[in-house]
Amino acid sequence: MERREDKRRRILKRGSIQFWGSAIDCSVRNINGEGALLEVESPLGVPRAFTLVVPADALKRDCRVVWIREKRLGVEFRTSPAERRRPRCGG
Repeated sequence: MERREDKRRRILKRGSIQFWGSAIDCSVRNINGEGALLEVESPLGVPRAFTLVVPADALKRDCRVVWIREKRLGVEFRTSPAERRRPRCGG
């Protein structure tokens, strides 16, 4: 049963998990504004935080791994596109 407020839409696009100058190919299986389901050959070596890049959508989002099941990773986006564009106030 889907518990998310913002339902994910099913897609199948090529992506890249980028971290520390390295990259791991992945498939993006579904996505919404809050996160995505990724599939990899092996989750070994995938860090808990990385940047997801989907060239077909010009998407580049910082992610955090929420769960891992076999070759699938559930990730949440750490910032929204609007938050990344918003200037930071002093404090």
